[in-house]
Amino acid sequence: MPIRAIYLSLRQNKYCIFLLYTDKVSALTSLCLQPIIHLDIPKQRIGCLHREDVSVLADFDRRTRERMEIKKVDTPSLAKVFLEMPLSLYAADKNYIRPLDDDVENVFNPQKNGLFSIGDCCRWLLFDDNGTVIGRIAAFFDQVTAKNYAQPTGGCGFFECINDEKAAFQLFDTAKGWLMERGMEAMDGPINFGSRERWWGLLVDGFVQPCYCSNYNPPYYQRLFEAYGFQVYFKQYTYRRLTDEKIEDRYAAKAKRILGMKGYHFDYIKRNELARAAQQFRTVYNQAWVNHDGIGEMTEMQANKLMKDLKSIIDPIGLWFAYYEGEAVGFFISIPDVNQLVVKYVKGKVGLKGLLILLWNKWFKRCKTLFGIVFGVVPAHQRKGVEVGLVMESARVIVGKKAKTGYEELQMNWIGDFNPKMMNLAQQIGARVYKTHHTYRYLFDRTKPFERHPVL
Repeated sequence: MPIRAIYLSLRQNKYCIFLLYTDKVSALTSLCLQPIIHLDIPKQRIGCLHREDVSVLADFDRRTRERMEIKKVDTPSLAKVFLEMPLSLYAADKNYIRPLDDDVENVFNPQKNGLFSIGDCCRWLLFDDNGTVIGRIAAFFDQVTAKNYAQPTGGCGFFECINDEKAAFQLFDTAKGWLMERGMEAMDGPINFGSRERWWGLLVDGFVQPCYCSNYNPPYYQRLFEAYGFQVYFKQYTYRRLTDEKIEDRYAAKAKRILGMKGYHFDYIKRNELARAAQQFRTVYNQAWVNHDGIGEMTEMQANKLMKDLKSIIDPIGLWFAYYEGEAVGFFISIPDVNQLVVKYVKGKVGLKGLLILLWNKWFKRCKTLFGIVFGVVPAHQRKGVEVGLVMESARVIVGKKAKTGYEELQMNWIGDFNPKMMNLAQQIGARVYKTHHTYRYLFDRTKPFERHPVL
């Protein structure tokens, strides 16, 4: 990437040169200041560098880039650098919210992440010649998901990088090489070494404050991924509707008809029923989702852990199930946006201060967003209107209880462009696309034809 701007300043009676890499000089979130160098530039030449000055700068630039160093994250000190690397990158970005350290670290902890029993993961950091960290990435695979595709496919994620193609490509090459050594023939990214509702996809539109455990990144990341050769495997949309918006009469009438269908009823879980909800969720999930590309069966342990992780922040009004003759056949799971409740206030660690903030914000209803994270209906009850009835009834109750809950908006996360039925359903309740993420795929054999995710 070329030098975009050169800054000169007087330090200890010497003129110092700063190299700035950014598409816009004012775009502070994109800048990368290289180490200071000193040139004998007369004062009268400031602001009008001569050819020999530029030549020296270009040579310095080349040598700096040739000395970038990749380090595997294999010590606690490097793990800490991995966690904190994004902070300088987003220092001037008012929309960035630092994730909880545990939410990131638990992905890479074999005692916390069950996928290590069927796969593996590795992390790296990229340093410039001055020892400054300028990028990070993780690569991973699990044997179950890898075998669900035409070619064994792993993943890369937790990517962060300065606005520099050479740096980004070195990170991508490292992840690719590691996956190839383990028999993979493609990699998806940026994705999670875990379930899809977390850390999945590259944000390409809707650069607003992210919801809990959702990927947020600078706009230039799209160019870095696509310049390397990643192609869009599918798009993920986050739909949004305000709770005080009225549902159109035609859709309300349709929902009323569905709600009157014999044998069906829709209800949300009470707080003392969370254990039962975990098993209902697992039963429906394993019928509704396991036949989709890249999705394996959820175990009882995973279902219980999911509900346990959500217990402290969950609002039962967001846990909706569809029942047919008393048996769960569908779900729509939403949670309060934990970023609004606590994450944005605690700098990565909850602690006692965070718990007090959480209780305070819950009591005074300061969370304005209910965040839909997953939806599913078992195949035998699809195309019968259950989807519409479930979402419509949950929206009706949430809207009706706005004064009690404080929720001003519902965001429906993770609706793939391969699922036009869900896209249409979101539109029927008055929701519109608010954010767009891309899940990319990179085939290692560049002669193979690329295919997007099949439409459901």
